[in-house]
Amino acid sequence: MDRQVWANEVSEKIKKKVRIVAQRSRDKIPYTTVDGVFDDWRKKDICWWTNGFWGGMMWQLYHSTKDPLYRQIAEDNEAWLDENLMTARGMDHDSGFKWMPTAVADYRMTGSEASKNRALLAAGDLAGRFNPAGRFIRAWNDGGDGGKAGWAIIDCMMNLPLLYWAWEETNDPRFYHIATMHADTAETYFLRPDGSVNHIVEFNPLTGEYVQSFGGQGYGTGSSWTRGQAWALYGFTLSYLHTKERRYLEDALRVAHYFIANIPESGLIPVDFRQPADCAWEDSTAAAIAACGLLEIEKCVPENEKRLFGGAALRLLRALEEKRCNWDENCDNILEKCTAAYHHKEHEFSIIYGDYYFIEAIWKLTGQELFLW
Repeated sequence: MDRQVWANEVSEKIKKKVRIVAQRSRDKIPYTTVDGVFDDWRKKDICWWTNGFWGGMMWQLYHSTKDPLYRQIAEDNEAWLDENLMTARGMDHDSGFKWMPTAVADYRMTGSEASKNRALLAAGDLAGRFNPAGRFIRAWNDGGDGGKAGWAIIDCMMNLPLLYWAWEETNDPRFYHIATMHADTAETYFLRPDGSVNHIVEFNPLTGEYVQSFGGQGYGTGSSWTRGQAWALYGFTLSYLHTKERRYLEDALRVAHYFIANIPESGLIPVDFRQPADCAWEDSTAAAIAACGLLEIEKCVPENEKRLFGGAALRLLRALEEKRCNWDENCDNILEKCTAAYHHKEHEFSIIYGDYYFIEAIWKLTGQELFLW
C-alpha cells in the first residue's frame, strides 16, 4: 500500500480513538495506564518530565482537526505546569520536553504572550544549567550533595530546541552558543565511532574533565540503550535543522545508519541493542522517536538516499501499527510494550510519549504536523 494512503488510514484511526479518550481524560496529565485507564501525574508529581506530552498530543490533534476540545485540554495542561515552573527542584534538563509541546506550541498556534513568557522562563532556566568548564548542560538535580553536578545525558539533545527557539525568538546568541556547545560535547563524548551512544557521561564539574560513562537506562556501560539512540538520532537532526551546521547532520546520519543496521527482522525495537540474546524486552517508544528523526533526515539528504531513511521509518511505524497499537476505544493508550529503563523499572507498559511520537510520525507522513521542535 502507498505510504500516504496507509498513513491517512492510520491518522483516521488515531483521530477516532483520541477524540473519545480526550473527552474522558480532559482533567488529567497522563503518564501511563492502569488497567487501560490513564493515571494522573497532575496529582502525583506536577514536575514529572513527561508532563508536556499530553498537551503536545492535544496540539497535534487541534492542528489537524481544529476541534476546540483539544485546544482547551492543551491550554489547561500548560497552565497546570506553572506550578512546576515555580518549583526549583522540578526544573532540570527536561524543560524542552515540558514547554516545547505546551507553551511554545501554544505560542506558535495562537500568538499567546503568556505562553511565550512561560517558554522564555523555561529556556532561561535550562540555559542556567550550563557548565562552562565542561561545556555541557547538567542533567538531573540531586539531594544537595552535588553528586550529580557533573552528569550529562543524551536525552538533553532533544531539549536543545527550547534554546534554539529562544535564540530565534529573542535574537540573543547566548541561547545558540549554549545549545551548540552542549551538542559539540555530546558529539565528542557521547557519540561512539560506530554510531552507538552513551546514555550518561560524568565530567568533573569544577574542571570539566571527562570522568566516566554509565549505562544508565540501558543494559550496562558500553551497551546501546535504544531510546538513547533515538534521542541522539532525532536530537542531532534538530540541531542541524536549527543551525545548518553540517557536522550535526553527519552525526545524525552516523546514529541513523547504526540504528537501521540493528533493526530486528520483526521491526520491533528492543530496550537495548546489546541486551542478552535471551531477553525479549521491547521499547516501542524508541521505534516511534527514531521514526520521527528518520523522517526528518529523509528531507535533508540527496534524492538517492531518501528511500533508505524514509523506508526505515515506515518499517518501524508499520510494525508498531500492526503489532503494538491498541485501537480499543475503551483503553486509553495507543502504543503498547514501551519500557522506561532496562533495570529497576517496569517493562513493556504504555507511556504517554510513545503515543505522542507515534502521532507525530504519522502526522509527518500525512502533512498534518505542527512542528514542535
